[in-house]
Amino acid sequence: MRPVEPPDSTAKTILIVDDVPANLEVVGRHLENHGYRAVVAQGGIEGIERARLVQPSLILLDVLMPAVDGFETCRRLKANPDTRDIPVIFMTALTDTADKLTGFEVGAVDYVTKPLNGAEVLARIGTHLQLATLRQQLELQNTQLRQEIAARKEVQATLLRSNTELEQLAYVASHDMQEPLRMVASYLQLVAQRYQGKLDPEADEFIAFAVDGAKRMQALINDLLAYSRVGTKARPFAPTDCATLVDLAVADLRIAIEESGARVTRGPLPMVMADGMQMNHLFQNLIANAIKFHGKEPPQVRIEAEATDTGWCFSVRDNGIGIAPEYFERIFVLFQRLHGRREYPGTGIGLALCKKIVERHAGRIWVESTPSAGSVFKFTIPRRGDGTP
Repeated sequence: MRPVEPPDSTAKTILIVDDVPANLEVVGRHLENHGYRAVVAQGGIEGIERARLVQPSLILLDVLMPAVDGFETCRRLKANPDTRDIPVIFMTALTDTADKLTGFEVGAVDYVTKPLNGAEVLARIGTHLQLATLRQQLELQNTQLRQEIAARKEVQATLLRSNTELEQLAYVASHDMQEPLRMVASYLQLVAQRYQGKLDPEADEFIAFAVDGAKRMQALINDLLAYSRVGTKARPFAPTDCATLVDLAVADLRIAIEESGARVTRGPLPMVMADGMQMNHLFQNLIANAIKFHGKEPPQVRIEAEATDTGWCFSVRDNGIGIAPEYFERIFVLFQRLHGRREYPGTGIGLALCKKIVERHAGRIWVESTPSAGSVFKFTIPRRGDGTP
């Protein structure tokens, strides 16, 4: 057997603690013959000190020793942060159940009965070394996972702060831009009214371009303001009657409905816990899109809701021009347009606003469509103790 020295990283080190030198010699030689590195200590006090210095992979500890017995030695080993994680197997001639339970209570993982059986000792050592390795790997993975979770939470907190700041900036910018832009648009319209036909045709065209640009900028700022308000000016959720909201949205869209000859109908709609103002914007945008993107036939729009295991799935169905599958995700991105402004006017914010509102309500929104065969926009709202249709 070797004297005490720094542990060999290529072999598992076993510390044998016994007060009988012959036992130390026999067990140590047996272990070294099977590829282990054996270190011995004669008595409990010496065993505690060597365990601290050597940091063995496992300790074989005799129970019946003078001065400090095996139970007390194990207690002290487990009380020391440097040695508490080292597996301890008792070597004992005690066969009483109470003695075995005491061994487990003080921190041992197993025991072997004297006289020792070499094969049994090797089997138990191998098992507990493997378990110790698996425990260490699990602890390492848990530590890495906790670090990853902490890092992810930090990133999420940073993103949340950034998003909040951007929403505040968008709100302030769009809010403060409204008044000067309103003045520009008003004076441009006044110029157009007073000087229409009094200047050359090119000047009339320039004025018309300017008026149109100011109007589009006003629409864009209003939509940006609505988009930023989803986060900055949100209201607490409250019981909200979706049927009433749809009826209000249809009333607000009366002029567009009359001009297009649209027919808007609904089925029974539920009461949900939601931000009523935002839900009104949601229904109004989806219905307005269904009316705007119609084909040759007058628009037919149907709003329905279906109960699911977790809440409600709403649908807004139309008979319009439809959408190709490759654009299903793109249409919900801010400022994304599939058509020119002359064909279908708009800012490209409406569906992005719908998506943000639905996500604030912990739901999701998607579209099912076939070109020239209409579209169905669907979104979910989780149930939070709300009623039925």
